Amino acid sequence: MAQGKAIIFSAPSGSGKTTIVKHLLQQIPQLGFSISACTRDRRGRAEENGKDYYFLTPEEFREKIAQKAFIEWEEVYEGNFYGTLKEEIQRIWDDGKHVIFDVDVKGGLNLKKYFGKRALAVFVKVPSMEDLAERLRGRGTESEESLSRRIYKAKFEMGFEDRFDITLINEDLEVSFKEAEKLVREFIEDKAV
Repeated sequence: MAQGKAIIFSAPSGSGKTTIVKHLLQQIPQLGFSISACTRDRRGRAEENGKDYYFLTPEEFREKIAQKAFIEWEEVYEGNFYGTLKEEIQRIWDDGKHVIFDVDVKGGLNLKKYFGKRALAVFVKVPSMEDLAERLRGRGTESEESLSRRIYKAKFEMGFEDRFDITLINEDLEVSFKEAEKLVREFIEDKAV
């Protein structure tokens, strides 16, 4: 069974982790993106099954839980499940690549625990909660109720920052790109891991 390393980017929603991970995938060919499974609805026409997420029904997701098909999974919001399929990681490693994750904070901690020293866990955050609220509003995908829920959850998630290997403050995106590239390249090249 082929095995590579795991690079985990976690953050409260709206911190920029997805933008950073997409940049890293363009710049570092040794990385393969771990596509999460979820039960939420697609956001518009832009999201594709098997590319952005594996979109499952709640019944399909529960069936995979029973089959122990996930490395980690959670019910993020009531009836809204997210998880990392074991076969997805193996697909990337069999391709000779290292796996990179774009996951929420709880998922990131579970992955860090699972992969141990073979993982680099990066916590991405914005300079302030006000910045975070502004970014979420700027997406135009949130109702005031869902925005309020996400901000409440983000405040909770900030309490787990010290359990990650490193924090990347995403104030200036270009600077964050360079810092993230440096971190990931050094980790991949580290023969001791």
